[in-house]
Amino acid sequence: MTNFGALENLLKERNEYPERLAETDKKIWDAFGKTCAVWVLDMSGFSRLTMKYGITHFLAMIHRLQDIVLPIIHAEGGKIVKTEADNIFATFNDVSSAVTTSRKILTELDKANKFLPHDWDLYVSIGIGYGDILMVGDNDFYGCEVNYASKLGEDVAKPGEIYLTENAYSRLNGAVDSEPHEIHISGTKIMSYLLS
Repeated sequence: MTNFGALENLLKERNEYPERLAETDKKIWDAFGKTCAVWVLDMSGFSRLTMKYGITHFLAMIHRLQDIVLPIIHAEGGKIVKTEADNIFATFNDVSSAVTTSRKILTELDKANKFLPHDWDLYVSIGIGYGDILMVGDNDFYGCEVNYASKLGEDVAKPGEIYLTENAYSRLNGAVDSEPHEIHISGTKIMSYLLS
């Protein structure tokens, strides 16, 4: 049975036997639980560039972005979970590796952009979380920190910015300069930190 199949069976069990919620939840966390840094990258400019040049132009840009970004993630000890459209999702054992990876990527993209026309430039925004997640197989994950990191990378951060959740920032023990920001996600107020 696949990891997804095993999770589906446990969720079905949870729904059918509500009197055993704690027991079933423990089974789920024992089977799929992991504590790690969650890393989400979003590429900027999709709507504008697609409207101007068409989808193949932007797809080619995604391909070029992945050629630059994926080797850096691997080199820094990250594990790519999935790529979806112009997003890249990864995990790291610690937040400092996720931050180092983010900064290296921004530096490499800046170098690559010097040699290309403006509408070929690659810009990204990044969100980083840290905490307990459900890792289902090698290609999907779930949890509050996954959601928060996604929101930070996709909706809050501007091109060239790196945002951390409060959990992620606390793991750095003040080792990096940051600017705190209070944001609202799905009716919940959370603190986030923009790296300087």
